[in-house]
Amino acid sequence: MADEDRTPEEEFQELMRQLLGGGGGGLDPAMLERLSGMGIDPAMMQTVMQHLQGAMQSGDGGISWDLAKRQALHIANQDGHGVTTGERSEMDQAFALATLWLSEATTIADLPNPPKPLTRGGWVEATLPVWQELAAPVATSMADAMTAALREQMPEDMQGLVQNAGRLMRTVAGSLFATQLGHVVGNLSKEVVSGGDVGIPVMPDGEAAILPQNFSDFGRDLEIPEDQLALYIAARELAHARLFRHAKWLRLHVISHVAEAARGVRMDDEKLQDLAERFDPSNPAELQSIIAEGGLIVRTEEGQTALTRLENLLATIEGWVDVVTADATSRLPSSVRVAEVVRRRRAVGGPAEQALGALVGLELRPRRMREAAAMWRAATDAVGVGPRDALWDYPDLMPTSEDIDDPAALVARLEARARGEEPARDEMDDALEALLAGEAEAGPAEDAAGDDEPEGPRPV
Repeated sequence: MADEDRTPEEEFQELMRQLLGGGGGGLDPAMLERLSGMGIDPAMMQTVMQHLQGAMQSGDGGISWDLAKRQALHIANQDGHGVTTGERSEMDQAFALATLWLSEATTIADLPNPPKPLTRGGWVEATLPVWQELAAPVATSMADAMTAALREQMPEDMQGLVQNAGRLMRTVAGSLFATQLGHVVGNLSKEVVSGGDVGIPVMPDGEAAILPQNFSDFGRDLEIPEDQLALYIAARELAHARLFRHAKWLRLHVISHVAEAARGVRMDDEKLQDLAERFDPSNPAELQSIIAEGGLIVRTEEGQTALTRLENLLATIEGWVDVVTADATSRLPSSVRVAEVVRRRRAVGGPAEQALGALVGLELRPRRMREAAAMWRAATDAVGVGPRDALWDYPDLMPTSEDIDDPAALVARLEARARGEEPARDEMDDALEALLAGEAEAGPAEDAAGDDEPEGPRPV
């Protein structure tokens, strides 16, 4: 068939054959020009196809995290604002005094490395590996779903190209997702005040930081002395970092909960099918907008259960940090006002944090922080700082969601332990004791039977 006799749809299929077939030749400019009959801008299609062909030839179909990093750093470094000598001095003074005050409010040891002020770009560099880890399950799910949709949409005579087409769609989905993640993290870098501001351990272990530029924006309209704000934020950041360094298991515990909740999201098959049917290659912004709004994500029942467990865990952590920070900064006249501002800010979340929730299906806001803080306050009042902080020594000692609902049982356990009493037995203790006792009794009997048993085959 002559080129001029092809329909626009046939032209597009031939173009896809050139791209997916992996041929060494370039794309036919005349063919691209004739695609105008489909309402596709030829210049745009030329650029898109060349980019995708390069990705097909060099990529492995995975997520381009380098693209996410470039996008995030581009946004974070737009203003080029560094940390001034004055800001560094002010933050150092705030951290030094907050360290002294925290020694009275918690028995958890100080950090081995001094805290530091960070630029927005520095925060992106330090935290992006964790964001990638959290986003990977959703990115993979999205790429798999788009690949499956492509297989269903591919005409019969092009089924032989499905394997390369699948790699193409994974590249497209991965590039769009990485770009969107970079956009969200870049904008988040303009909102966070400190390393632990989002409530999960995104900073490297044992490190604490404040972003002076965002700190200035945070306190601009609060009518609270800046030195008091700095002391409160420094104390809170140090408490958060100390906790995760002390409880070595806690970081992995949180990340595994987040990953479990992220794996509990899937793509909406109906919306994805509808998108595949009406997708306009000349308007990729539509797909990017849908991804940004979380329009393709639905949460499974298992995912919702995992999200509830994550929210309780984050609330338990944030509640402890809230109580310790309040005790450490009790000398500040404005500490109560600052604490309320921080709590409201964490409960609502900023635009970038909301965008992150839409992108990966996670809401990293501790909805039960007030109840968890009340639990930690009751424990502190009952037994003091040391026994309270000892609950972070082992995972099985940590308070449960039931303790948040009613701290009385937790307080009773702590008071009994303080008096030297054995903890009350539960069904698990009884079952374990019975199991161990049964094994001890069965061991000698089995040995004796073995000694008496005659040699030769057993009777059937």
